[in-house]
Amino acid sequence: MTAGLRYWAVIPAAGIGTRMQAEVPKQYISIHNKTILEHTLERFCSHPRIEGVVVAVSASDNIWTTLDISSHPKIMVVDGGVERCHSVLNGLRLLSERANSSDWVLVHDAARPCLRKEDIDRLIDTLAGHEVGGLLGLPVRDTMKRADTSCTILETVEREGLWHALTPQMFHLDVLISSLENALSQERVVTDEAQAIELNGLQPVLVEGHPDNIKITRNNDLALAELFLSQQERT
Repeated sequence: MTAGLRYWAVIPAAGIGTRMQAEVPKQYISIHNKTILEHTLERFCSHPRIEGVVVAVSASDNIWTTLDISSHPKIMVVDGGVERCHSVLNGLRLLSERANSSDWVLVHDAARPCLRKEDIDRLIDTLAGHEVGGLLGLPVRDTMKRADTSCTILETVEREGLWHALTPQMFHLDVLISSLENALSQERVVTDEAQAIELNGLQPVLVEGHPDNIKITRNNDLALAELFLSQQERT
């Protein structure tokens, strides 16, 4: 069923990262002498099974073209949108001019620079024959609490069956486009691709990934990402 299908990546990188309170958007903060975005893109540009990478950047971005990786032959660029889902959809529409409708697309957060090659391989190998696709995730290990806006606990949530959703999230190009378009037509601003797939009546599969695939959101995440990247370089 999947013979001849290719694998592509879409990286939404048009955010401004307000929670970081940095002088530049968080994807352009430097770790190990490279920006976070460069580390992330290298994971896909260097992967032999990834055919090409679409990067969605803000139309007002004046940093992207200064990066050496911006001229990488695997990379295509598209304008980002207001929200992540708009940026991803813009990237998918550009990709549809080059890819087959049934090709697989791996959508990955720009701010997850510690993704391991073996996690990409595991995701591809696990889902290559699956009808829907899925995403990397981590089973919840801590006790979960639901709270109100004042941080008062309302209940303890049973953690059995709960997962942290990670990226990449891998789906067929045509299904992902139609799912995102369907969600937006309902005025649902989805926070990840799997949610759009679910709203379309399909059931993605979770594939356990490595816990060092963190998303850099706040300042204290930078030191942790730097540690993980150092550890990966030594292995």
